[in-house]
Amino acid sequence: MKKLGIIVTDPHDWTAQALIQEAEKRGFETFFPDLMQLETSIGRSVSHRAGDVCLSELDAIIIRDMGPGKNDAHIFRFDALRELEQSGVLIINSPVAIQNAANKFYASCLMAGAGIPAPETFVTQEAEKAIEIIEKLEDVIIKPVFGYKGIGIQRIKKGTVLAPDGNKMKTSPIELIHQIIDEKGMLYIQEFIENSGQDIRAFVVDGKITGAIYRKAPEGWWLNNLSQGGTPVACELTAEQKKMCIDASKAIGAIYAGVDFIESDNGYFILEINATPSGAGIYKSLNINVAEHIITAIESRLIKTGHQND
Repeated sequence: MKKLGIIVTDPHDWTAQALIQEAEKRGFETFFPDLMQLETSIGRSVSHRAGDVCLSELDAIIIRDMGPGKNDAHIFRFDALRELEQSGVLIINSPVAIQNAANKFYASCLMAGAGIPAPETFVTQEAEKAIEIIEKLEDVIIKPVFGYKGIGIQRIKKGTVLAPDGNKMKTSPIELIHQIIDEKGMLYIQEFIENSGQDIRAFVVDGKITGAIYRKAPEGWWLNNLSQGGTPVACELTAEQKKMCIDASKAIGAIYAGVDFIESDNGYFILEINATPSGAGIYKSLNINVAEHIITAIESRLIKTGHQND
């Protein structure tokens, strides 16, 4: 029986539960290692444990989330996973792919290098330059380079900071810019793409689209994330949109990914790529269980490398 670990902080997470159920249905022995308990011993060989689970003995690992922690802890976790991957443990998504997607700056560079349309983006370490860029674009989104679920995203429109619900904030743009520069040391700025109050999340697995949903923002809101109040609605993609999403997933090196893009009068633009995406919205809207496709991707790779199920 092959051993599959699902790296997750919350074992009750919908996607993690769906993966476990599908894996056990296929005959895998499953584990829930928590990377916050990760320990490594190094001697003549290297061994990684998380609680009572020896990660070095697993055949495959699915990373649902890396867990909270400080910078050094995250570096340790990623490096341990990278060493496990090099030692022969199949890891989906790979640590490199997760890092590529999690770093919005680098992901933007990868999109540009692959010729994939994305909003005009600027990154600067100087407050004065940031102010100049924002005044020129007039309507921008400021994102944390490392962020998730829409947390920390800010919008500045024509000299006004807007809350996610569209209301004006008391903070001035200059105050906000200096605050972020002081805290982060840099600013990641994207032009705001005018839209109809919704974006699209496409779920890609192994170079194929498994499903797509609109994420509709509440009335008056400009932020569409489901975790911020957005509503999932079924979406049919065009062939062009499918290709764009598949190309974006390939550009970051992901086996499975949630690709977020937006439609405007000027075409389609990739907003973000998530290499540890939830499948709950796709299931709720389309009754498509992405866990089936992810486990199939794992099985096919284990077979190719000679890891047949017992």
